[in-house]
Amino acid sequence: MIEVQGLSRKFGSTLALDDLDLRVEPGEILGFLGPNGAGKSTTVKILTGMLAPTSGSARVAGFDVVEEPLQVKSRIGYVPESGALYENLTAGEYLELVASLHHLEPSYYQPRMRELLDLFNLLETRDQRMAQYSKGMKQKVLLSAALLNDPQVLFLDEPLNGIDANTALLVKELLRKLAAQGKTIFFSSHILEVVERICSRIVIIDRGRRVIEGGAGEICASVGAATLEEAFSRLTGVPDAGRTTAQFLASLGKR
Repeated sequence: MIEVQGLSRKFGSTLALDDLDLRVEPGEILGFLGPNGAGKSTTVKILTGMLAPTSGSARVAGFDVVEEPLQVKSRIGYVPESGALYENLTAGEYLELVASLHHLEPSYYQPRMRELLDLFNLLETRDQRMAQYSKGMKQKVLLSAALLNDPQVLFLDEPLNGIDANTALLVKELLRKLAAQGKTIFFSSHILEVVERICSRIVIIDRGRRVIEGGAGEICASVGAATLEEAFSRLTGVPDAGRTTAQFLASLGKR
């Protein structure tokens, strides 16, 4: 479970996150959306214990992210938007490092690591340096690392970056099954079609504040939009993208 109350974060005079309230239940896949600079990454960094809030509180898996950060980190899995891997390590070595940071016993993590590498078709290349991996292969390692400790809460920030269509399909089905097992999944992405298909509830933020929340259908109906992409644009972006782009192209033609 994730519980957020009055969460705010300032960077100097800039208010990146403004009095955010949020609750995500076990078994729920929450889509967390917003334009660039809306406060999504700041929220995720606070909830994963990487950044302290300026005010407000947050609890993840029943533990306060400020007062009990190690308890939180032991119960979560996290795929960052731009994952930094130790590329001189092999995939197997990196996952063993992650296992040691979680204080997992070899009798637990070794078979699980093998299962995850097999799931993502990395078993045959587990002893290859990740510097030789493609972007998609590196993303699979990050996904494996996030799942290695069987987390109660999973934070995913653009988890489908660089992976092929077949793996994306696999990940989406895996998330549905994890949610069915009672895992709490926090899913942040700019791929709105994916969010619309797999998330049971969606929260959209802009300028650090919550704009709207609900199911994809509810959000679309509230603004008279046919798709989540159209609703998102109306709530946070260009009101008429077609007209704006037409005006831009017309201005280029006049030069």
